[in-house]
Amino acid sequence: MDPVILSRWQFAITTIYHFFFVPVTLGLSLFLAILETKYVTSGDETYKKMVKFWGKIFLINFAIGVVTGIVQEFHFGLNWSEYARFVGDIFGAPLAIEGLMAFFLESTFIGIWIFGWEKISKKGHAAVMWMVAIGSNMSALWILIANSFMQNPVGYAIRNGRAEMTDFWALVGNPNVWHQFPHVVTAGISIGGFLVMAFSAWHLLKKNPHTQEFFRRSIRWAAVFALVGSLLVGLIGHAQGQFLAKKQSMKISAMEGHWETEQPGSFSVIALIDEKNQRNTFDLKIPKALSFLLFNDFSSEVVGIKELQANSEELYGPGNYIPPVTLSYWSSRTMIGIGLLMILVSGLAVFWSQKGTIEKQSWFLKLLMPAGLLPTVASTAGWLVAETGRWPWIVHGLQKIEDAVSPSITVGNILFSLVSFLILYGVLAIVGVSLILKYGKSDPAVGEGKGE
Repeated sequence: MDPVILSRWQFAITTIYHFFFVPVTLGLSLFLAILETKYVTSGDETYKKMVKFWGKIFLINFAIGVVTGIVQEFHFGLNWSEYARFVGDIFGAPLAIEGLMAFFLESTFIGIWIFGWEKISKKGHAAVMWMVAIGSNMSALWILIANSFMQNPVGYAIRNGRAEMTDFWALVGNPNVWHQFPHVVTAGISIGGFLVMAFSAWHLLKKNPHTQEFFRRSIRWAAVFALVGSLLVGLIGHAQGQFLAKKQSMKISAMEGHWETEQPGSFSVIALIDEKNQRNTFDLKIPKALSFLLFNDFSSEVVGIKELQANSEELYGPGNYIPPVTLSYWSSRTMIGIGLLMILVSGLAVFWSQKGTIEKQSWFLKLLMPAGLLPTVASTAGWLVAETGRWPWIVHGLQKIEDAVSPSITVGNILFSLVSFLILYGVLAIVGVSLILKYGKSDPAVGEGKGE
């Protein structure tokens, strides 16, 4: 077995698991802040009950996100020490700021929020929730600043075989950040909205007269939240794709299964990829559409994978610079297809909830329950595109993946930690999901007045 492959699997598994929970925290923190603001401005106690009820799921996700996020830090020193040595001067700065500023801000105000009910003013408590939401999303920002250097290196110089920071503000102002960060935040908004809709649909199907109004109102707010998130994540994703067409052409061409240079470029609706022979055995295309999507015109050239490979060999030397095309292609199709479905589902939810007839659409409520997972699947597919689409680079154009792994780590070391993580994360998943289901399906009156 290859230590590089095993290290990649370990990091991929733990990262994807971690990110199952993080976007829920990002989206729900904003959702709760909005609901609590509505409670303060309206004085309607139902909104306070909604904040407390959905706040339980938020806190569960936050706890799991913290536990699984800490593990990520240790990967860099244990499995990827050559990466840490090469880029630690740059990568470490935003991670340190994330911990010292954003995470401490978020954690401190979460404590005040949990125990501050009835102890501080309504406006003060709502302000605390906004600080939690800001802290959660600022935490994501600093993580993405670090990740964006791996995607689009800026503000650095190579000295003594290491990348050293020369311009902190170039790092912060990296254009990749300001496409990626809004994309992640709006994905979190859609994930939070769909999760609330899924549980609300379950309760509405139970037709409990004591909770119907509570969950009717919850689904009305969540539907709007989900629709706004779904629309924005698509629009921002489109802008990000146009940015990547200029900065990471190989990633875009792999996403599109685009082997040959075309002018204009055709958009592949569905294709069967033959990576071995570098061709598509079947390809349903829309002529000129790819040029329009990437460059806003119907005549621009879209460079193919084969030509980009030749260009990379000329620039970086012999090697394979083609990412896994099949994975990139189908991950992008999964992301786009589910994104369109999310807009449709959340749009229908807005329509019926605003009319006040959504509880009569039992078939739709049944559909909403599994649909709660749609944005999580789309988000995971999106991250697969983002991270595997720059292979063989761990830092684009500067360091390859095989050069980043720890030289002294053994297969036995990795297998032991990988199996340990799988067992630990499996138990954590059972506990976490069980708690989310327990509180998501509970009666909103349970625990009322106890500050839960």
